[in-house]
Amino acid sequence: MGGAPSTPRKTGGGDDVPVAEYLISTFVGEKSFPLASDYWNKLLELPLSSRWPSDRVRQACELFGRSNGYTRHLAKLLIHLSWCLQELLQDSDDDQASSIYKRAVNATYISSVFLKHLIENGKSDGLVELHLSLDESEPVPHGFVMDQDIQNFVMHSVLNFIGSTEVSPNSYVLHQELLNFMIVAMSTQLLSGPSPGPRDANPFIDAAMSQEKSLVCLAVRRLLLNYISRTPPNAKTYLYSDGDSPGILERVGSAAATFVLLPLNYLVNNSGDGSKHPLAEFSLHVLLILTNYHKPIMSDESLTDKNDDSATSESVSKGHAFSSGNIFSKALANARDVEFDRSDVEGNAYPGPHVRIPFASLFDTLGMCLADEGAVLLLYSLLQGNSDFKEYVLVRTDLDTMLMPILETLYNASKRTSSNQIYMMLIVLLILSQDSSFNSSIHKMILPSVPWYKEHLLHQTSLGSLMVIILIRTVQHNLSKLRDVYLQTTCLATLANMAPHAHHLSAYASQRLVSLFYMLSRKYNKLSELTGEKQQSIKISLAGEGDGVSEDLAAELQIFTDFLRLVLDILNAILTYALPRNPEIVYAVMHRQEVFQPYKNHPRFHELVENIYTVLDFFNSRMDSQRSDREWSVQKVLEFIIDSCRFWRGEGMKMFTQLHFSYEQESHPEEFFIPYVWQLAFSRCGFNFNPDAINLFPLPHQVEGEEGRGEEVEEGKEKKVQELIEQRIVLDP
Repeated sequence: MGGAPSTPRKTGGGDDVPVAEYLISTFVGEKSFPLASDYWNKLLELPLSSRWPSDRVRQACELFGRSNGYTRHLAKLLIHLSWCLQELLQDSDDDQASSIYKRAVNATYISSVFLKHLIENGKSDGLVELHLSLDESEPVPHGFVMDQDIQNFVMHSVLNFIGSTEVSPNSYVLHQELLNFMIVAMSTQLLSGPSPGPRDANPFIDAAMSQEKSLVCLAVRRLLLNYISRTPPNAKTYLYSDGDSPGILERVGSAAATFVLLPLNYLVNNSGDGSKHPLAEFSLHVLLILTNYHKPIMSDESLTDKNDDSATSESVSKGHAFSSGNIFSKALANARDVEFDRSDVEGNAYPGPHVRIPFASLFDTLGMCLADEGAVLLLYSLLQGNSDFKEYVLVRTDLDTMLMPILETLYNASKRTSSNQIYMMLIVLLILSQDSSFNSSIHKMILPSVPWYKEHLLHQTSLGSLMVIILIRTVQHNLSKLRDVYLQTTCLATLANMAPHAHHLSAYASQRLVSLFYMLSRKYNKLSELTGEKQQSIKISLAGEGDGVSEDLAAELQIFTDFLRLVLDILNAILTYALPRNPEIVYAVMHRQEVFQPYKNHPRFHELVENIYTVLDFFNSRMDSQRSDREWSVQKVLEFIIDSCRFWRGEGMKMFTQLHFSYEQESHPEEFFIPYVWQLAFSRCGFNFNPDAINLFPLPHQVEGEEGRGEEVEEGKEKKVQELIEQRIVLDP
């Protein structure tokens, strides 16, 4: 039982392949080798130099799937991986460490390949095919606790190594492989539906959630530092070599190290987007998967009600479940800046371990990467959950570092940006706009030019004016193309938060704001006609379907009524609280004053339009009092307005309560974020998985030749996003 298989004698480098084939074939075969067998060292120390074709790898995986229940080789390999990682943290001898690194990398990669196969081909609800335990008759080495959870043992070792070891040329590949292993191990989430249930089997990620706080903080810190440092792979650096041979890791930059018998593309989908910084990319997505995990736990009452074997995770009422909490999310939310300890100022030190990272470097890195959806999601998570980081962002004097990439992406949204990314960026802007100091500071930062904005030359425009322009442009594009109510609401809510703090709004931004009112008013008028005078003709032409159509029109009319009132509220806020600082908005209102005339006596809008006419009457009367033969150029009118602003006292203006909208995450955010982070992992990390096994989200290419499938999937995804945005924007009392 304790012996290793006889292996062919190596006479040269070319003989490595039959030796490797023999040992791998033995690994997937029916013979079981105990933990203490020397076979494991022989398997993990092979200096491999060639690959099997994909069909042979699949065959090996299928054989392994049939034999693993008896041999428990996956469990044993994971234990050896854990031992290797523990030895690396203890051993300081360079020669010994090199050999251990080789074994650790091989153990990590082989585990990833066969674990991935078992997960994506699992048939049982509890993933018993993994067999993450040893047989009771298994002889174990001294000191090994037989009844410990192997998934907990390996995840503890992996997270401990990642969190405790600096990334260096010698350790880069192992760090990369361990991150890849974590994505594979956590991919059990792909088998479940988008609504997490207490019966979902996620043994490895559940094991990660059970780790002690100090270890989790170390791991989160390392993942963030990997993302910040963006260390590129060094193609000339090899982990180890035997003699003149460079060893097995010639492609350090790949998402999975080159294991000789297993083709690189078996784990990595080469059609995925490449990355110049794979370690940073993988670190980000491992962090996002961990921090967005959600494990519902059933109450005692609901457990007694759900003993029926036919009950599924979807049948579990959310009202009877509660979350077990997410220790990684808490660690991210409690991260502190290494440059500033609040306990020094406030005298309230935070108890226990917490993540300490350089906020300045993280801010700069996010600013460089916000064109990427993963970076936007990380920024959202930090602003939503970490009050210290949000406070840090708000006091930065170079907010353009973060805002300009967001605004440029929104500007180009119609070309290539996903709907999810648009939503996340708009929510980020809404969160920031909740702070009055942010709304004031963005108007003080002047941009010399905005070269990517093509419709109009923007010269010496404030960052605040540009943000107003882009938000209005997003609303107008949405009105004509997407017609998404929740996107509109987010944009207008952000503009409403910004309005009282507007300062020297540019001429173009002011014109666009009045034009937005005109565009919405035309839509409102059209809907009013359809629901009023033409309602009867619509009913007749649709032969009995008119009632439903009328209800839809009435609902849409109410939506545009709310939009129109909101834009009037925005104009009112500027004119009421910031008129002397914004002569251009006065000019824009005077120039297009006829667009407000139809609403002067309108029952739904008259009280909001009344303030606008108070302003118009003041400036019109002062202009009329000037000499009648005076020629009014644009510049002279503007100079007149600026001069007249000195005499403006706001007399006759009705004071409305300032609108202030805040963002609140809905009650079950995991239903959106868990599928979303995995979709990002697929696209950015090139992670490949059996599409037929994925239940977490729909794949457009699952059914080839089915016309319109991609559009249906995208439509369904946008509908889901809209449902999750709904009721997230709250009008503060």
